[in-house]
Amino acid sequence: MNFILVAQVASTWAMIGLIWFVQVVHYPLMKNVGSRGFRDYEKSHMSRTTRLVVPLMLLELGTNLLLFWRPGALNRNVVAIGLLLLAAIWLSTYFLQVPQHNRLSQGFDLRAHRRLVASNWLRTFAWTARGIWTFWLLETAVV
Repeated sequence: MNFILVAQVASTWAMIGLIWFVQVVHYPLMKNVGSRGFRDYEKSHMSRTTRLVVPLMLLELGTNLLLFWRPGALNRNVVAIGLLLLAAIWLSTYFLQVPQHNRLSQGFDLRAHRRLVASNWLRTFAWTARGIWTFWLLETAVV
């Protein structure tokens, strides 16, 4: 099996596990940190999460682009669907989640926290859709 395809599937499923954990466990528990130490907590959360997530997201994007531009091995329309889902994820991250994290880095804000949890469902569902998409991608692969 093609290394690029394996890396695509592995990075997507790593992100699926991570996003569901964040959505169901980590983000909801943020409100229990308390206002005294929340700024430091949030800044640490952002730093540590970035170090874990950015390489996975770049691997996911890079391998999806390589699969799209690689002639003949996969149905290009199927591969393009993965890119569209990634676009939704990246746009959601930049325009919806990052601003809420920036607000929270100034101190706990219940409204920002609620917006973060609610808006993150978009990424959670989009990454889950990418997981389903990887099965379709594997089905269309010429090995």
